[in-house]
This record gives sequence, C-alpha cells and structure tokens, in this order.
Amino acid sequence: MAEISINDITLQYASIAAAKEMNGLRIVLGAYADPGMWREACKGICYVKQLPYVPVVTANAGRSDTEFGLDGSDTELRDWTAQSSAPVMVWNDERPRSTWIEQLYLAERLAPEPSLIPTDATDRVQMFGLANELCGENGFGWMGRLMLVDMGMEPLDKASAEYSFWRRFGQKYGLSTAAIEAAPVRMAEILQLLDRQLAAQQARGRQFFFGDRLSALDIYWATFLGLIEPLPEAQCPMASFFRPLYTNHHPVVRAALSERLIAHRAFIYENFLELPVVF
Repeated sequence: MAEISINDITLQYASIAAAKEMNGLRIVLGAYADPGMWREACKGICYVKQLPYVPVVTANAGRSDTEFGLDGSDTELRDWTAQSSAPVMVWNDERPRSTWIEQLYLAERLAPEPSLIPTDATDRVQMFGLANELCGENGFGWMGRLMLVDMGMEPLDKASAEYSFWRRFGQKYGLSTAAIEAAPVRMAEILQLLDRQLAAQQARGRQFFFGDRLSALDIYWATFLGLIEPLPEAQCPMASFFRPLYTNHHPVVRAALSERLIAHRAFIYENFLELPVVF
C-alpha cells in the first residue's frame, strides 16, 4: 500500500497495477481528499454492510488533471475498467462496476444483510426512481457538478490552464450555458421530491425514506447533500480548496433545501455512517 499526502491528509491506497493482481473487493476511489458524492456513497454502503475492500489510487494522484482523467494519463484505469471515472468496484475477476446501481447490487450480493433495497415492490420502484434523481445522469449530482464547474471557471482567465481544466472537466457533464442555467431549477425540483417523501414518512412516525429501516436512498442523500452543504470540518476534513466549491449558495437551490433534509443527513451520519469521514 502506498502512502499519499495531500493537504496534510495522509491516504493509503494500492496502485492499479497491484490491485489488478489481487482477489476480493477493490474500489478505485482516486486519491484526492475530496468527498465526491459517488465515492462517498459507495464507501458508505460498504461501511454499513461491513464489506472490507482495498482502496485503489489512479496514477500520479494529487494532480487534478490526472485525478479526473482529463490529461490522457488514465490509460491504466481505462484498460482495467473501460472508462475513466471513479468510483469503480471490482470483485475478484468479475467485470468492473462503474455505475451506482451496479455497485449497489454487487454490495447486496456480497453482503445481503443489512439489505439496502426495500422488499416491498412499490417502495423499491420509488426508491430506485429517487436514487436515480440523485445519482443518475442529469440528476442532482450531475447538475451540482455543472454548478461547481461554473463556480470554478468564473474568476479565471479564459487563456489559463486552470480554465482549460475546468472546461474539460465540465464536458463530462454536458457543459453548456443552457445546462448551467437549468441546473439550479433541476436541483431544486429533486430536493422538493425528497422533502415530500421524507415528510410523508415522518407523518407516519418513520425515520427513513422508505419503510422502517435504512435504505440506499438514505445513504445517497446523506452523502450527496455534501455537494451543496458539506459536513463541518471536524466531521469531514477535506482538502481546503474543495470546501468553497462544494458550498452552493444559489438562492433557488437554498430555498428548496429544507431543515428536514439537513436533519436527516445528520441522523444518518450519526447513526449509520463513519464519522469523521475517512479518505
């Protein structure tokens, strides 16, 4: 295992080359001290299920262009997983799982209890629908990334290398003026959907998004809220330059973020997820 220090945070990861020779569960996480939503959700699911895994680093960790697979140096990751994003779960010699829904189903197979998928068919359909609104293409995380990119680009000289980086990163999410303008409305719509579901559950005396037990949606929400309101530094000691980028002050988004949803994140982390967040 290699030690990598980024902003005084020490991380231990296996290289891709080493991980390919291993059995068991490996998860390509990248190596930035960055509470990215998809990686933290994947880690959270494994934590709840007590699934041990080897964290895997991409090449030359600590360089933002490499970390996001934007400089052409992601050949190892592409060769192994046929794509260039993290997280990716790999079990033994099975195909890599690079999407949130594949990762959830793999975790359910490897550790059936506690199950994070509702047994009731109606709840199951609704949970996957709302989870897709958070995690899927053009969903909450996707739109939040676009807003983050726009924030990162805004103060920069268009001729700078930093501006070029943000543009390349944004292209992964369909960066355009129209997409950025639509993002806060789409995020607000999803926040309202989640708030209505949680309010209905609490009216029945229930603490979770579905039924009377933790589901994957509770974990997805707890981790994805960090895209607009990160956990406090004591609970989530991220690399310093990420915190302002992950704090979304757009009035449309903030108006849709209820105290109920914020409290639910706290409830899930305090009772089910690892604190402080470990990178």
